[in-house]
Amino acid sequence: MLISVIPARLNDFSRSGRCGCICIMNKVQITFLPSNRKVEVERGTTILDAARQADLHIQSVCGGDGVCGKCRVKLIPSESVTNGKIETTPTGLLTPEELDEGIVLACEAKVFDNIQVEIPLESRADEGEILLGAVKKRLDIYSGVEELAPDIIHEAKILEHSPLSTKIFLKLPPPTLEDTISDLERIYRALKKIGITKIQTGLANIKGLGKLLRDNNWQITVTLGKRNGTTELVLMEGGDTSKVNYGVAVDIGTTTVVAHLIDLVSEETICSMGSFNKQITYGDDVISRIIFASEKEGLEKLHLAVTDNINSLISSLAKDYCGCGRIVKLDDITAVVCAGNPTMTHLLMNIDPTYLRKEPYVPITNEMPVIRAAEAGIRINPRGLLDCAAGVSSYIGGDISAGLLVSDITEKSDVAMYIDMGTNGELVLGNKDWLACCACSIGPAFEGSGIKCGTRAVKGAIQKVKIKDVHTPAEVDTIQNEPPLGICGSGLIEIISELLKAKIINKAGKISDGLNSKFIRQGNEGLEYVIVTKDKTATGRAIIISQADIDHIIRSKAAVYAGIATLLKRMGYAISDVTKFYIAGGFGSHLDIEKSIAIGLLPDAPVDKFQYIGNGSVEGARMILLSYIAMERARRIADKMTYVELSTDNTFNEEFVAAMFLPHT
Repeated sequence: MLISVIPARLNDFSRSGRCGCICIMNKVQITFLPSNRKVEVERGTTILDAARQADLHIQSVCGGDGVCGKCRVKLIPSESVTNGKIETTPTGLLTPEELDEGIVLACEAKVFDNIQVEIPLESRADEGEILLGAVKKRLDIYSGVEELAPDIIHEAKILEHSPLSTKIFLKLPPPTLEDTISDLERIYRALKKIGITKIQTGLANIKGLGKLLRDNNWQITVTLGKRNGTTELVLMEGGDTSKVNYGVAVDIGTTTVVAHLIDLVSEETICSMGSFNKQITYGDDVISRIIFASEKEGLEKLHLAVTDNINSLISSLAKDYCGCGRIVKLDDITAVVCAGNPTMTHLLMNIDPTYLRKEPYVPITNEMPVIRAAEAGIRINPRGLLDCAAGVSSYIGGDISAGLLVSDITEKSDVAMYIDMGTNGELVLGNKDWLACCACSIGPAFEGSGIKCGTRAVKGAIQKVKIKDVHTPAEVDTIQNEPPLGICGSGLIEIISELLKAKIINKAGKISDGLNSKFIRQGNEGLEYVIVTKDKTATGRAIIISQADIDHIIRSKAAVYAGIATLLKRMGYAISDVTKFYIAGGFGSHLDIEKSIAIGLLPDAPVDKFQYIGNGSVEGARMILLSYIAMERARRIADKMTYVELSTDNTFNEEFVAAMFLPHT
């Protein structure tokens, strides 16, 4: 099958026959394989946009600008679709052989007839391993709370563990001629007797209050929520429903969204689920999404993408799609706590994130108010509450404040460092008395993006590599032992370390061209090393790492190391002064510490000083959801952090240049 790719022309991807389906007016139908999902779109729509409309997610690192080459799809003729017409443009990202196979870039291919498209595994953005949990921290809310206001501690004790929303059963004395206070005052009086003083409620509750009280013999359950310094009477129900109350803790990551369903009475985590962030198709990193948000309808699309993620997860958790054995009504979910970076939080609240990337890099707000979840489009109880963990700056958000709750950095005198590596590297140094933080732009390399054969942590992704010598094929381990598909972030660290150890690359990261090995060859981007030959891969194409890939990875690891070194120097500390390095995030959980030190990604410290936290963001969100004191602590952690701007720091630039070697100079 031959595809001619000529600008401004309609091109057949099959030479014979006519379209077997009727294209109605300006609409065409696209069938996506292997899901067999069909979508009807306007003629001239790109395959990438059509996939978005079909709720299918194709990798698109560049957000559809045609420069990353990750959105490869294959046009498949069928009995009913034999002459689908597309318009595309020339690109150096596809080889003549790929064009012959029917491969096109989804972001460049505009559709003018009914077609059938296969999304190859390596192009699917919604498959992979998602880190659902973290190192569990015991919720001991009363230890070390002296710094908090007495009324916060007092109210937390009244409401036991004091989650964001708490249910209390009340047996009220009915009114008499001697006791004629209003119905609402009667409820307030009962709450004040148990120590709750600052109370407010809304008109919706008051309207039906009289009938509710009398129909239920003055016995009701009130749901109390912590809302911006006061206690709100959120919901009133007849009878005793105080034992049925649920909340959801959510980590909104740039790549994944994870949700935990929590029993707010028992504090038990019922079950958890995760999915890939649907915003991925608009760009892999936050900068791409901020730029897209400034386009027409861009902000609304990104907002709807993340709320759809959260709503789908909540609905699946409530319906027990995770198999935990408990089915929950959405009306019984009264609170949600989200933790995410500033861009994700702004997009969740449908707030323009434009100024996060413009000097002087100021967010609209670091601390979102507690609102009705429905205001943000989150579907739980219509009067349920939504809180977001407090952030610090344009690039240090609530995911870091929440993660610090899980570590013990803020509880000890010893100096420790928190390291969260994603498309951004967030770093925090300090102890219980002070905290300093910074963010360094790593890029999406460690998530497999921008690397020729890179992939996310999907089935078949190479995560372990061993090279005996330059003349022996590399030994690889893949996720779930599937045939090799590509190489993910942890595998990239492995391959750089092994290439250096085998002296295939030098300390500058350059591939030697004098080794006379069949595994080193000339490619389109200079020399490249063949990790797996094409006859042993899932795609039928060799998995390689090119010189350009190696340079890209070295830049990314240099940014992390330079950030760590700069923060330590600015605060007057050496690596040896740090007693513990906490590694957070999905990528961090798969790191080989020794190999990460060997290439200069992590500082040269004893391995036992490094501790995995896992998904600290979602675990911190769980703690905030369950405890008013944890909520206040997270806010105080955010307030305590001093942000160090690296982009204008000469020390960072010097450290970055020095770290552009293996491991560094």
